[in-house]
Amino acid sequence: MPERIYDFDSITDRRSTYASKWDIGENELPMWIADMDYQLAPEIREALQRRLDNGIFGYTDIPDIWYEAYQNWWKTRHDFAIEKDWLIFTTGVIPAISSAVRKLTTPAENVLIQSPVYNIFYSTVRNQGRNVLENKLVYRNGQYDIDWEDLEQKLADKQTSLMLLCNPHNPVGKIWDLETLRRIGDLCEKYGVKVISDEIHCDVTDPGTSYVPFASASETCARISVTCLAPTKCFNMAGLHTAAVMAPDPFLRHKMWRCLNSDDIAEPNAFAIDAAVTAFNEGGAWLGAMRAYTCENKKRVREAVAAAFSDVKVIDSEATYLQWIDCSALTDDTTELTAFLRKETGLILSRGGQYGSGGEAFMRLNAACPRAILEDGISRLIRGIQAYKG
Repeated sequence: MPERIYDFDSITDRRSTYASKWDIGENELPMWIADMDYQLAPEIREALQRRLDNGIFGYTDIPDIWYEAYQNWWKTRHDFAIEKDWLIFTTGVIPAISSAVRKLTTPAENVLIQSPVYNIFYSTVRNQGRNVLENKLVYRNGQYDIDWEDLEQKLADKQTSLMLLCNPHNPVGKIWDLETLRRIGDLCEKYGVKVISDEIHCDVTDPGTSYVPFASASETCARISVTCLAPTKCFNMAGLHTAAVMAPDPFLRHKMWRCLNSDDIAEPNAFAIDAAVTAFNEGGAWLGAMRAYTCENKKRVREAVAAAFSDVKVIDSEATYLQWIDCSALTDDTTELTAFLRKETGLILSRGGQYGSGGEAFMRLNAACPRAILEDGISRLIRGIQAYKG
């Protein structure tokens, strides 16, 4: 059978599909929300077509092949053996995190996050009546590291009961190494803090790089944690609502089973199983091609911005298709800058302040798009910053 050639250059019109990303003005270009402008892998589309052709979409069970797909993927790609009993189906990572915050903490307790971080972490915690406690990452020489003294101090707070870990980290694109994860796990165990590890971006790493699952870092990390997994980010199918919670510890697993079922987010829709199973069993080649293409996109943005400006820097990253742009030489708050770019050029980027402390002077750009769209976005970005600088 000839090797498949995957097309990432073709542009698909998404404006007529109720896509959140593309519900914008006629001359605007969205490069903000974290979904890709690549069509679904043909292997997955073919599987969904077969399911569609059946013509009946009733209630769906979770078959053994769903568990096996997750197990095989994490064993072969990440050298982590997941037992079947550790996995629970859920409709999405954020619904699962929301449920976990409600079940594993009590009102007014602290949930620790490492800012700047995915903005929904904030609303997820606050909407449950819990307090956000920020362990602000240290930004130095274009790189991010953990402030360990501050982390331990905040974990030691008797009101801190849960940590939300973003692994790999969104928006800074950091892959946490084995030693770092073990150290986090040891500190959390020392102070009786459980960990929810959001690993939805784990397979969107640059070619030649891989992430370390938090639960694989040590027995301690496995015992104190719940991990949220999904094929939706790396295969661009968030709208199909298919994900998993993984908990090696039987007590935590039972708590998660209770909360996911109590919140009615543990039942798959008619396409969720086929999409996930096919992605993990047949999507590896597409994912490899997508990672290579997107890595070149990220490189192109970095080089173009570096060539145009000496005072604006795109942070080097190892993971995600998102790019974190340091505009601190221009402003200490990009709210005005992102509004200016949209008004003057139509380019829509995310303002960094929504990602919490330390993000205010940054913008986030999504580079997962056909090359022609990327070049349009780069042109608008450079033109807009030049106009902003006057």
